[in-house]
Amino acid sequence: MCCGGQRLPPSGDDYTSPNAGRSPPRRDLNTAVVEGLRLRLAETEARLQGGRAREAELSKKLIEMKRFVSVMEIIKLYLERRFQAQQHQLTLLISHSSVHK
Repeated sequence: MCCGGQRLPPSGDDYTSPNAGRSPPRRDLNTAVVEGLRLRLAETEARLQGGRAREAELSKKLIEMKRFVSVMEIIKLYLERRFQAQQHQLTLLISHSSVHK
C-alpha cells in the first residue's frame, strides 16, 4: 500500500516476527490496517456526499440567480422602451407648443 504510510507484513503462513512475543499477531495487524482503511473510506464517502449536497445546493442557487437576471433584463428593456416612448411624447408636446406660439 502506498497511502497512509502503513505497510502490511510480508505474506505467508509461516511468517514469524523476530519479536513474536512483543508484537501483535499478523492477523490482528492486518485487521487493524483493514479497519483503518475502512474508516478512511467511510470518512471519504461522507465528505463526498457532503460535497455532492453542496454542489446540488449551489446549482439550485445558480438557476435561481439566472432566472432573477432574466427577469431584471426584461424589466430593464420594458423601462427603456417606456422611457423612450415618454421622451418621444414630450418631444411632440414641446414641438406642438412651440409651433402654436
